[in-house]
Amino acid sequence: MWFFKCPEFFFGEDALSQLEMLPGKRAFIVTDANIAKLGFADLVQKALADANLDSQVFAEVEPDPSLQTVQRGADAMLAYEPDWIIGLGGGSSMDAAKAMWILYERPGIEPESISPMEDLGLRQKARLICIPTTAGTGSESNYGIVLTDTAEKRKLTLGSREATPDIAIVDPVFTKNLPAFITADTGIDVWSHAIEAYSCGWANDFTDGLCLQAARMVFNYLPRAVANGPDDEEAREKMANAASIAGITLGNSQVALAHALGHSAGAMFKTIPHGRITAIFLPYTVEFVANGGVGRYADLAAMIGQPANDEMEAAQKLSSATRNLMQTVNLPTSLQEAGISATELEEKMETLCEHVMIDANTLMSRRIPELDEIEKLFQYAFDGRSVDF
Repeated sequence: MWFFKCPEFFFGEDALSQLEMLPGKRAFIVTDANIAKLGFADLVQKALADANLDSQVFAEVEPDPSLQTVQRGADAMLAYEPDWIIGLGGGSSMDAAKAMWILYERPGIEPESISPMEDLGLRQKARLICIPTTAGTGSESNYGIVLTDTAEKRKLTLGSREATPDIAIVDPVFTKNLPAFITADTGIDVWSHAIEAYSCGWANDFTDGLCLQAARMVFNYLPRAVANGPDDEEAREKMANAASIAGITLGNSQVALAHALGHSAGAMFKTIPHGRITAIFLPYTVEFVANGGVGRYADLAAMIGQPANDEMEAAQKLSSATRNLMQTVNLPTSLQEAGISATELEEKMETLCEHVMIDANTLMSRRIPELDEIEKLFQYAFDGRSVDF
């Protein structure tokens, strides 16, 4: 038995106006300082005021939010007693909002113990709305929560089906003016989500079509969104929708080995954005899985107009298409190009490999690597060599 769960979506132009229909008394907005400076929190507060809701803004979320930040936000919620929690921003703000909400409803729980196996009993105090301001993480669409343990220098992949947002508002007004480099970094994350959710061990009939559609949309619209910026409103809206579509698959299927490698390297080399570091690993993991005879890439290659005669050829075409897409939007295709030195990689290799081994997404791969194979993947991704083992 399996399940399919997603929020209620409001998307397209003027989707934010849905906030004006909310019942309740108070809303707590979780975001970061940059989003607040851009005036996006003000837009949300105005819509809430039109619904006669008071609101408070917590704008302290950092990239890769820490357990300490989550606890501070939960403490502020306990003092304010909202009946709506709103995650506004990229994946960091939305994931932080989910975790803070859980601690608000369950003050005694430790954030790192959030698990799909535990009944949390949420929605006794509040419900959750997520509003993405980037077209990338898809956190608005699912129950996944990625936090950072700063002491251990590793990312925690957490989640609970109960933490699926009640409402997701996907309004392209928030992504229209994103700089090209952020558009690329977040947009390539959507590509990684679609590829891995379709090809992982938990892929299923309910998510396959969503993955294929999201992959097609990214392949067609990400280069336009990066090149044309706010002038290409269609590309901006399509990328915002693609991010949410791919995000639905993350909880209802899963992602796999590229994300495990990306989590490990991203926590260690914090200057490289999540979408960029994960996508660097994607072609190498596609090749690794296909070399093991367990690839599932033919439909993905065909969806982007590159049909193949067998899975090996499909993997080669898909990995090549990924590298070409990344180069088109000015992203590096190897760890060396991303600015990591051979010395840094060697010094941290043991810890990097250990963190991949314990990452839940590694288990979702159709080919699960041994420890020495993980090290080889890091080395190949550093050099930019195609995987031959």
